Order: sequence, then C-alpha cells, then structure tokens
Amino acid sequence: MDRGERLKNIIEEKGYSVMSLSRESGVPYTTIRSMIERNLTNASIDNVIKICRVLGIDVESLIDQRNGVVAEKKTSYITKPTISLPLYGDIAAGALSTVEPVTKDNVEYITLPKNMLGKYANRRDLFALKVNGESMNKIIPNGSYVVCKPIEIEELKEDDIVIFSHDSEYSMKRFRRDEENQLLIFSPESTDRKYHDIVIPYDTMNDLKIYAKVIWYAVTLD
Repeated sequence: MDRGERLKNIIEEKGYSVMSLSRESGVPYTTIRSMIERNLTNASIDNVIKICRVLGIDVESLIDQRNGVVAEKKTSYITKPTISLPLYGDIAAGALSTVEPVTKDNVEYITLPKNMLGKYANRRDLFALKVNGESMNKIIPNGSYVVCKPIEIEELKEDDIVIFSHDSEYSMKRFRRDEENQLLIFSPESTDRKYHDIVIPYDTMNDLKIYAKVIWYAVTLD
C-alpha cells in the first residue's frame, strides 16, 4: 500500500472526511488532497504533524525520509492522540439564560488529549461549552470549560450534571428525580445562597429539553 492510500484509509478509519480533517487540523483541503494523490512526496513536515495530531497517529508511520517524502531532517517526533471538539459558546450556570446561536460558519474548536476523556475518547458527538455563572462553583467554577455528550432524559442517572432548557432558556445543574412527588429537580451547588432549585412537575415537562450530560471539565486558576 502506498503512502497516499494509507493516509486516505486512516482518515476514513478515524471517522473523518478530507473536509473535516482540513477544518480541524488547519491544513487546507487542497493540500491534503495533494498529499494523498502524490503519496506525500515533498509534503511539508509541519502539515504532516498537524494532520497526525488530529488523527492521533505517529508521524513516522506516514513518512520515510530515506525516500525523500519530507525534505527535512528526520525527527523522532511522536504525536499524542488528540480530539477536536466544537465549542458552542457559553452556558449559564446561574439563572436560566438565552444562549446565542452557533452556526457551522462561526463555531470554534478546542483540542484536548484523548486520554483526558477516558471511555468517551472515541465518541464523535462530544462538544464543549464555557461556563458563565456561579451556581455550580463548588464543583465547576465560573469560566471553566466543560465537555458534554448528548443524552436523552430516560438515560439520566441521579446526580448527573446536565445541560437543559426550560421555556427555551438554558442552564447547567445537578439532576435528580423525586418519583414520590412526580418532580424533576435541577439543583445548584454554589457558595452563593441566592441560587435555588429549579423544580419541574412531571405534568409540565413539555417545555423541558435535556441536551447533554457533563462528562469532563477544566479550570483555569489565577
């Protein structure tokens, strides 16, 4: 198998298209197409590294310096597997608030080492949000980034931290069910006592939408 075909196969195996790989790696679409078609001949080492980072593979599995694939000094550089996630703006961790719409034209991406995400490392539907608010600050301070996975309400477990909307406004809270009183309860965990539970009776759930479960977060300390 030649190098171009190998690169094409790896792209497909990792769940990418040339277009999505271009978007997440920053390497132009036409450059990646050329790399595939020309078997990486004279490919830039910088572009090879960017692509390998996104694909989570060893650079040297694609290049062969002895045959002039990359016209630069050989290196033992080995990439760590990473994942690029769409960053869908801010989520209120305080009172419910309206989230500004994000489209494919203005979405940003963040890149994380896959090993930070544990069993979720290979999921293709994860996304990130930035926390705006203090109602969960005992666990997730204001300004933190969270990684979320889409989930249906039937899949939720007690004490999951969820992203949800009620009456078309959004928030992040701790989830639990009160089966006896037929209630869904979304609770803050804050040092600020002004935050209170959001309680939704089962018979008024039509305006409730569960979007995702928080599976990971990161905090920047001053």
